[in-house]
Amino acid sequence: MDLKAVIFDLDGTLTDTLGDLTNSVNYALKECGFPERKKEEIRSFVGNGVRKLVYRSVPDGTAEDIAEKCLDIFKEYYRDNSLVETKPYNGIVDVLKELENKGIKIAVVTNKMHTAAVDIVEHFFGNLIDFTAGQIDGMAQKPQPDGIYLALEKLGVSKKNAVYVGDSEVDCVTANNAGIPCIGVTWGFRDREVLEAHGAEFIAEKPQEILMYV
Repeated sequence: MDLKAVIFDLDGTLTDTLGDLTNSVNYALKECGFPERKKEEIRSFVGNGVRKLVYRSVPDGTAEDIAEKCLDIFKEYYRDNSLVETKPYNGIVDVLKELENKGIKIAVVTNKMHTAAVDIVEHFFGNLIDFTAGQIDGMAQKPQPDGIYLALEKLGVSKKNAVYVGDSEVDCVTANNAGIPCIGVTWGFRDREVLEAHGAEFIAEKPQEILMYV
């Protein structure tokens, strides 16, 4: 493959966001009078955007209007607390710099709230990332391929020259739907078995192994 672009997921791939997501969900749950969730529960709920995250976190049978109230509380709290515990995984910045040195363009496509995604990317990676797309109004989120198509358009790269990197089954399916290969990473929210079962073409056990595909 003549690789010209690498598109990354964010949560669980570039950055360890589980602590801040857990704290924000539990703040919203507590405000709504619901029991809090354990970090491992939140880990299993992540991947399909914040609405699904909150809806999975509230007790079964919660009325939709209450779930929406909880979602609004989560969004407001997370906007101000998305960089408290969040950090890049060890070695990720070095990988991004190496890709840049090779002339490969880099984008992020995530189901995260767009403003939070941009804040995190700019804070930790600066101009190493050429384009970021979170949840954008009017654009279908993953596993639909719209975000990847938008990123490729912005980067000026054909899908035959791109690869997607992610840590979940949602990422694998998204890449498949977009018609590009997926590198699954095991340091995030899912294990190797899940990634392989959903079609990851290459598995990276640590960030530097991404460069083996390049």
